[in-house]
Amino acid sequence: MAGQGRTRRRVRAVRRVAGLGLAAALLASGCAAPEAPGTTVRDIRRTLDERAAAVLGHDRGAYLDALAPEATRLRAAAGKEFENLADVPLRSWEYRLGQVRRQGSRAVAEAELRYRIDGYDTAPVIASRRLELAERDGRWYVTADRAAKGAAQQLWQQGDVQVVRGRHSIVLAVGQKAERLRSLAATADRAVPAVSKAWHSKWTGRVVVLVPASLDAMGALLGAPAAGYRGIAAVTTGETGAAGKAPADRVIVNPEAYGVLGDFGQGVVLTHETTHVATRAHTSAATPMWLSEGFADWVAYRDTGRTAGQAAPELQRAVRRGDVPAALPDDADFAFGGDADGLAQAYEGGWLACELIAARWGEERLTSFYRAVGEGKDRAGAVEKAMNDVLGTTPADFTVRWREYLRERLEG
Repeated sequence: MAGQGRTRRRVRAVRRVAGLGLAAALLASGCAAPEAPGTTVRDIRRTLDERAAAVLGHDRGAYLDALAPEATRLRAAAGKEFENLADVPLRSWEYRLGQVRRQGSRAVAEAELRYRIDGYDTAPVIASRRLELAERDGRWYVTADRAAKGAAQQLWQQGDVQVVRGRHSIVLAVGQKAERLRSLAATADRAVPAVSKAWHSKWTGRVVVLVPASLDAMGALLGAPAAGYRGIAAVTTGETGAAGKAPADRVIVNPEAYGVLGDFGQGVVLTHETTHVATRAHTSAATPMWLSEGFADWVAYRDTGRTAGQAAPELQRAVRRGDVPAALPDDADFAFGGDADGLAQAYEGGWLACELIAARWGEERLTSFYRAVGEGKDRAGAVEKAMNDVLGTTPADFTVRWREYLRERLEG
């Protein structure tokens, strides 16, 4: 378009400023524009439905037809994203409209993009979007499509998505060597049955792994500063919820930290994160971090033959100094970006708490305890009730047993 005249460029600039002005006005005041009438919502929904159908039908032309002809940058970016998605096996892709506000021939809409990976997701991934639209000859066209404030980026917005399928896993990546992705899928395939062996509740038995090109790209996928994940090999995204209601999870690998681990370390990391996927529906606001992270480590180290000292070196050093923790780790102890030794000790303390339950009360009681805590609506009293109902003990008594167990397992 470089050869077009000054007048057309000026018109485009005015249109862009007008669109941004409308969005700013609507954000500044809930009274800046009226709620859109039902016909407007219906017509905008039709445009988005056509766009969704084009994604599932691999119809690039129809996908771009939903975008305003003058929105050249948006059309170029959307065309590239459409190509980046080409190999991703999508089962569903839809937009759900939220609030729509109209001002003349323009509108701003809050929407949720919901999509599923075929064969892997039993619930959708949900991405919040803010759309700007313009009406032309009775039809609505998208003029801007942005992530809602605080929302994370999607992998296909970072580059061409590579796809490697495993027996129990699928790996989606950007900018990675195929050999590395095949190795990662094989490790994930071993993690899934290991988790199923320890966690007997129903779950999908499959895992979706994302591998961005860099640490910064990982941060964008998480919608958070990348620096906080510098030494973290992988994290699991997803919302907690009642059984059967949790949205789809993603294991996101930090290509830098994961890459320096050996085979054993990589296996522990992916088994730990896969445990979070399996237990997500039974994890709630009532579940303390020492239990959710400790249980994931317990599954990851189960049957590996690692000694307590090998799996909990930081805590062992503290115990041998006579510095036995007075209480189970607090949620704040698990914060990324803080003291590395303190973070390690929090994970190790949670793992040994779960190992204690498995050793003293049995593995079935451990998983029953986990589910019982997750049934609580909030933190207050949930652990105490579950300890009483499932283990026949109290938090105070359990803490005494746990401190004794640390000495028993780590002093030698």
